[in-house]
Amino acid sequence: MIRSSRTGRGHAYGGGRGAGAASAVAVLALVAVTAGCKAEPAGSAPAAPSAPPASSSPTEDAKPGTDRTEPTTPSTSAKPSSTPKATPKSSPKATPSADPQAKVLMATGSQGKQVRELQARLRQIGHFDRSPTGYYGSVTVTAVQSFQGKRGLSRTGRTDTVTWQKLLGMTHAPTAAELNPPTTRPAAKPDKRCMTGRVICISKNSRSLSWMIDGRVVSSMDVRFGSQYTPTREGTFSVYWKSRHHVSSIYHTAMPYAMFFSGGQAVHYSSDFAARGYNGASHGCVNVRDEGKIASLFAQVRNGDKVVVYK
Repeated sequence: MIRSSRTGRGHAYGGGRGAGAASAVAVLALVAVTAGCKAEPAGSAPAAPSAPPASSSPTEDAKPGTDRTEPTTPSTSAKPSSTPKATPKSSPKATPSADPQAKVLMATGSQGKQVRELQARLRQIGHFDRSPTGYYGSVTVTAVQSFQGKRGLSRTGRTDTVTWQKLLGMTHAPTAAELNPPTTRPAAKPDKRCMTGRVICISKNSRSLSWMIDGRVVSSMDVRFGSQYTPTREGTFSVYWKSRHHVSSIYHTAMPYAMFFSGGQAVHYSSDFAARGYNGASHGCVNVRDEGKIASLFAQVRNGDKVVVYK
């Protein structure tokens, strides 16, 4: 829609004809966005939403050797002493400080096997209250800060070598079940359409996905759906395109391990879902928050395999 407005009256001062009225044109472009998520952001917010970085204390930024006492300027009225007095040494403040030699191993946005191990170890000692996701989001930052505070370390929220070694000393190597526990939501009873062949069976009520072959559940995982404005379609479909490193052409965000089944809607990994859980929604796609499980599913699924989405 285009609007035009006229300003001024065009009066001329000191004789002569008035100048023509000036016109300002404002153009508003209305872009129609269709439902579905062929190009969908990771959840309802940009991918890898990340929590704000933990605030750092001044002592964290101190470099080795910078703690020193400022020289004292001698008074001109003071008499020189025949016996020089020893200069008292300043005592360091007893505040927790990050080791200047420590190297940051993981921080907000990190993802992978080591992050999953970190989360599993933190969970062993009560600092991480959910299943490992392999994504270093705001929940992991808070868990690391909690652990650091309990151990007298600087609460940076970042996992450096000092924090990591302290955690290793207090925990055991996570088991396979601790690293990849069963879905936190019990899988629903499969729809009858899922009982034959190779099927990605997706229940909206239980918010779970089950990968099934001839009626047997091979694996299951938590999933998230579109909002009421961009709902995930229900019905029987088939996988028609797989894209390992897919990037949304509309939102320009990553959609790893995408398996498209209906128009622009796909099953794919969502770093936003991993970080924020069910506080967000997709633009119609089926989001998976466990990267290890979706990677395994992506490797097994073939084009033509059935997809059933039901309530």
